[in-house]
Amino acid sequence: MSNSDKVIIREVGLRDGIQSLPTIDTAKKLEWLQIESAAGIHAFEATSFVPAHVIPQFQDAGQLIEQGKREPALDLSALVLNEKGAQRAMAAGVGNIVFVLSASATHSGKNARTTPEAALNAVRAMIQQARQLPQPPHIAVGIATSFGCTYEGRIAAKTVLNIADQLAQAGADSISLGDTVGFAGPRQVRELFTQLRQVTGKLPLGAHFHDTRGMGMANVLAALDTGIRQFDASLGGLGGCPFAPGATGNIATEDLCFLLDEYGLDTGIDFEKLLQARQWLGTLLPNEPLHGALSRAGLPRIIRN
Repeated sequence: MSNSDKVIIREVGLRDGIQSLPTIDTAKKLEWLQIESAAGIHAFEATSFVPAHVIPQFQDAGQLIEQGKREPALDLSALVLNEKGAQRAMAAGVGNIVFVLSASATHSGKNARTTPEAALNAVRAMIQQARQLPQPPHIAVGIATSFGCTYEGRIAAKTVLNIADQLAQAGADSISLGDTVGFAGPRQVRELFTQLRQVTGKLPLGAHFHDTRGMGMANVLAALDTGIRQFDASLGGLGGCPFAPGATGNIATEDLCFLLDEYGLDTGIDFEKLLQARQWLGTLLPNEPLHGALSRAGLPRIIRN
């Protein structure tokens, strides 16, 4: 592993982290973006274009994107689950659209009310529509429940690889594997990402881990060993899919950054400011439990100096 490697850390707290919480004012979401960006995090999955009656938290998706785009330091993406959501995102001028489909048919039905096959067709249609725009957005596709599902148990690697192969052929710009319910362990992560690289060639790959069973950081290390350099995380370890029983928060952004920094990888993070952002989040969400070892233990002297 080269110490000069640049790692992309995408903050998903504004989407995955708060999707099940009471609605937060748009102004506070923008403040969150600004505060964490000042710490060196610039890639944000900021919202989701889903029906407001399904997840009220994202009823301001268009407004948040419009105002967030005025901040040149921000690299904003938005999640969509179907063609209609993708069309709304493109109309709003989202530069990075994240389409999430599930490798588990049961989870797909509960989370997006569709089948994996229909979701693949929706991705193909979205990519075709995007390519017709004067400035086509980056189309990233996340494969949820890539490692396991609460409803179906372990997901066969061939199922995930078949989906990834079809996504690559359809023209997806990047692919990420999601451990939606925290089933994954380091060996499975290493094996699946190694196989995925053989299927997708040079296509950029990413990872989305949850720390449900305490394996989050071990899985990051395993993914790093296979060359993965983009990771999702949420400040304070917020998050959890409302349609995945037992799912807990994402890996904590601050812990991920600390791990990567200890490995000598280029994160560009100001840790003092990142912990200040974590403290601000605790004030914003006083009744929401936050997680993370770094915020609990503090920075070692060698980092502070």
